[in-house]
Amino acid sequence: MSLELETTPAAQPGQQTGASGVPGRAEIRYGGDYNPEQWPRETWLEDIALMEQSGVNLVSVGIFSWALLEPREGEYDFTFLDDIIGLLHEAGIDVDLATPTTVPPAWFWAAYPESHPVTREGTVLGRGSRGMVSPSSPEYRRAATAITEQLAKRYGQHPAVVMWHVHNEYGAPISEDYGPHSVVAFRRWLQARYGTLDALNAAWGTLFWGQVYGEWEHIDAPRVSATVVNQTQRLDFARFTSDALLSLYVAERDVIKAHSPGRPVTTNFMSSNCPSIDYWAWAREVDVVANDHYLVAERPDNHVLLALDADLTRSFAQGRPWMLMEHSTSAVNWQPRNIAKRPGELARNSLSHLGRGADAVMFFQFRASRYGAEKFHSAMLPHAGASSRVWQEVVRLGGDLGKLASVRDSRVEARVAILWDIESFWAHDLEWRPSVELDHRERVVAYYTALWQLGVTVDFRHPHDDLSGYDLVLAPSLYLVDDRSTENLTGFVRDGGTFLASYFSGVVDENDAVHEGGAPGALREVLGLSVPEFLPLHADELVSLDDGSTGAGWSDDVVLEGATAVASYTTGPAAGGAAVTRNALGEGSAWYVSTRVEGGDLERLVQQVLADAGVAEREGRVAGVEVVERRSDDALFTFWLNHTDAEVAVVAPTGTELLTGEAVDGTLTIAAGGVAVVRSDRR
Repeated sequence: MSLELETTPAAQPGQQTGASGVPGRAEIRYGGDYNPEQWPRETWLEDIALMEQSGVNLVSVGIFSWALLEPREGEYDFTFLDDIIGLLHEAGIDVDLATPTTVPPAWFWAAYPESHPVTREGTVLGRGSRGMVSPSSPEYRRAATAITEQLAKRYGQHPAVVMWHVHNEYGAPISEDYGPHSVVAFRRWLQARYGTLDALNAAWGTLFWGQVYGEWEHIDAPRVSATVVNQTQRLDFARFTSDALLSLYVAERDVIKAHSPGRPVTTNFMSSNCPSIDYWAWAREVDVVANDHYLVAERPDNHVLLALDADLTRSFAQGRPWMLMEHSTSAVNWQPRNIAKRPGELARNSLSHLGRGADAVMFFQFRASRYGAEKFHSAMLPHAGASSRVWQEVVRLGGDLGKLASVRDSRVEARVAILWDIESFWAHDLEWRPSVELDHRERVVAYYTALWQLGVTVDFRHPHDDLSGYDLVLAPSLYLVDDRSTENLTGFVRDGGTFLASYFSGVVDENDAVHEGGAPGALREVLGLSVPEFLPLHADELVSLDDGSTGAGWSDDVVLEGATAVASYTTGPAAGGAAVTRNALGEGSAWYVSTRVEGGDLERLVQQVLADAGVAEREGRVAGVEVVERRSDDALFTFWLNHTDAEVAVVAPTGTELLTGEAVDGTLTIAAGGVAVVRSDRR
C-alpha cells in the first residue's frame, strides 16, 4: 500500500527504540509555545528580551501558522519564520520547530470538504477550530506532508532548530471519525488484522444478533444504532483510530528525518488525559517523550494527579528523561471554574514534574493572546505584563532551574508498578457492564493515591512488559487480559513477585469475549479463586469487612481455589464470603480485592501488601509533603514539595540544598508551599 493510504495495526507494546533524550545543552530546558505571528515585530523584540531575562532557552514556534506559511496551495512564504528564527538564534534561544498541521488553512477546506470529520451520530463538523480533520483523508495526508517537507528542507540544518514538534496534541479535540475516508481505511485495517472474514466474524462474535459479514464492503464504522453496537467492533475501531493518527505522525516524522538527520522529532502527548490514543505504541515512534499536563483546578488532590501523570509519562519513556512540553502558569480557560494558581504553586508544579523525570519545563504559552478561544488562558507573560506576580514567579523559576542543572539526565527508580492498558480501558468503558459503579480511572487513581500518601514511587507498565525489576505490581483495573498477559503475570508471581488485582479484572480476552469459566478468567490460576457471580451493590449501599474496613459499589461471590481469605464480608450480598484474598504461588503471592475500598481503609490494605512484597514505606513522611528522588551515577537528588499551608521540618540526608546553596545535615525546614532539592553523594 502507499503511505498515503496505509493504516495498519500498530506493533505490540515493548521497549521504546531510538530515543535520543531531551536535546542540547547541559541544563534544564525552559520556555514554552511562542506564537509571534499574533504580534507586530516590535513586540517580538520585547519578548526576546524578556525571554533572556527569565532564563528561557527553548521555544516551540509555528504550531498554528500553516495559513501564513502556505497562503495558497503550493505557494509558500517563510518570511515571518525566517525572521523570528533568526532573532531567536541571535539571542541564543533554541527552537523546537513545529509542523503546523493541526490547523489546515481555509483554502484546504474549500478544496477538500470531504476531509471534514463526521461524528458517530453523523454530524459533519465545521472548521474554525484545531485538530479537526479526518485522519484517514488522503488529501490531508498529502497536504500535511507537503508543508512538512518544505519546512524540513528549509530549516532542517538551521543551527537554531534543535528539535521538531509534529502537529499538536493528536486526538484533541476529536479523534474518532466516521466519515467515508475512515470507513475505507477501517476496512483495510481489519483486513490487515484478521486476514479473512471468517477470522473477523469469529473475533467479533457476529453470530450473536445475526451480524455475520459476507463481504468486506458491508462493514461500516460502528455508528450510533438502535441499541448497543457490536462491542468488539467498537474496540477495534478505537484501536484503528489510534493507529490512524499514529500513521500521520510517522508520515511527517519520516519526511523531517530525510532532511534533518540527527535532530530529535516528537509530538506532545496528554499522557493520562487522552482516552483515544495508545501511548505505549506511540512512545516507540518518538525520539523523546513529551507531555502536556493541566491541573484539574477544583480538585484538592490535583497535585497527586499531577504526580500520576508525570510518572506515567516517565514510564512511556521507559525511564528516560522526558519533556514537559506544556503546562500553565496559572488558570486555564476551558474548565467549568478556572481557578488561578496560588503564589508558589507555579514552581511547585514545575518542580514536581522535574522531580519525576522531566528534563524540560515548558508552558503554554509565552505571551498571552489578546483574542481567540484561549485569551483567558494564563501565560508566562500575562496580559498584566512584566509587573505581574505571575511574571515574577516565571523569572524566579528560570533562576531556580539554572541552579538545578546537575539534575539533568538523572533517573527515577521505582520498585512498584501499576498496570496501565488503554485497550483494556476502552473495552471496560463500553455499554452494558454489570454496574455504572465500574470506573477504571477511579480505581487507578485510588491505588496510586494510597501509594503517594505512603511515599512510594510508582512506575506504570503495560501487562506485556518485563516486570522482573519490580517487587510489587498492581492491577487496579485490568478488565481485558490476553494470553500473553496471563503468562507474564503468572510468571512474575511464580518468580517471587507480589501481585494485586482489584475487582472486574481478567474477565475478557483481547476480543472482549468472556474467558471460559467466568471471572476472574485469565487471572484465575494466579489469584487462586473463582467468581461464579458478580454482586454489585446499590447506589448508597456499604458493606462491612471483618478487618474493620468498608466497601462500596461492588462485591463478588468469591470461591477459594487455593487462596486464603485475608478479610471477609460481614454484611451485604456476599456476607460470610472472602472479600480480600492472598494466594501463594511459586515464590510469590497474589492478592485480590473484591470491593471498592477507599481512603484510609485502602491505605492500610496497601500497607499490608507492601509489607508482603518487602517494599518499605518512606520513613519520616509528613502528610501533604511530596518526596521523590532522582539518581545519577554519583548523586542522589531528593525533592521535597510542601503542599500544605504550614512550615514543616523533615529528615534529610547530608548534602547541599541546591536552591539556596546551604549545607544540610540531617534536618531540613521547608516553607509553607515551598520546595527544597538536596544533592547528596550516592553511596
